[in-house]
Amino acid sequence: MGNGFDLLNIILVIAAVFIFWRLRSVLGQRTGHERPPYDPYSASGRGSKDEAQEGQADGKVIPMPGRGAPIDAADEGPLSGRMENAEPEAQQGLTEIALADRTFDPESFLSGARMAYEMIVTGFAEGDRETLQPLLAGKVYSSFEKAIEAREAKNLHVDFALIAIKSATVKSAKLTGGAARITVKFVSEQSSATKNEDGVVLEGDPVTVHTITDIWTFERDTRSRDPNWQVVATEAGA
Repeated sequence: MGNGFDLLNIILVIAAVFIFWRLRSVLGQRTGHERPPYDPYSASGRGSKDEAQEGQADGKVIPMPGRGAPIDAADEGPLSGRMENAEPEAQQGLTEIALADRTFDPESFLSGARMAYEMIVTGFAEGDRETLQPLLAGKVYSSFEKAIEAREAKNLHVDFALIAIKSATVKSAKLTGGAARITVKFVSEQSSATKNEDGVVLEGDPVTVHTITDIWTFERDTRSRDPNWQVVATEAGA
């Protein structure tokens, strides 16, 4: 009787150990590095969804030049609008724009302006109207389009390469009413050659790299919800 009871106890212990081992293998063990459960109402949970929806809504909008994050009034750096790559006479205007638009960040603007410059000069050479139109104000776009049409009428095409943007400097900045205008001087290295339908070079040189200076003015209505700037004037610099 005693031996039977002991044997039963041994069998029960073995069964308990086996069940515990199976549960441990299926459920795993905590190491302290587990990922927290997903919370769809947390800030991080909403972020990816909101950003995806915003990207879909603005799918046709080229984010140029960008706007910075909202500026804390206690943060004197961004709020002042001052930046290193700007002429002294432009600093006051940048400050006024930053005060009128609390999302304006001069460094982000200049980064976006560089991106816009590359897209525009490349788009113009390729005759890419779809890229040019949202970046250029009406009169500027019309001027660019006429030049493209003149090339197309003669069956000309341009071999173009933007080698590098050597510098981009804010020359002036002004806020008139709600309209912010910022003029940027770009110095770049480019190669360009205009060829006829037979591939004969009529103008320029596809191999020689030239240093080009352009002065472009960007404008945006700070009262508008549209964050994008447009080029409203272009000229060749000395």
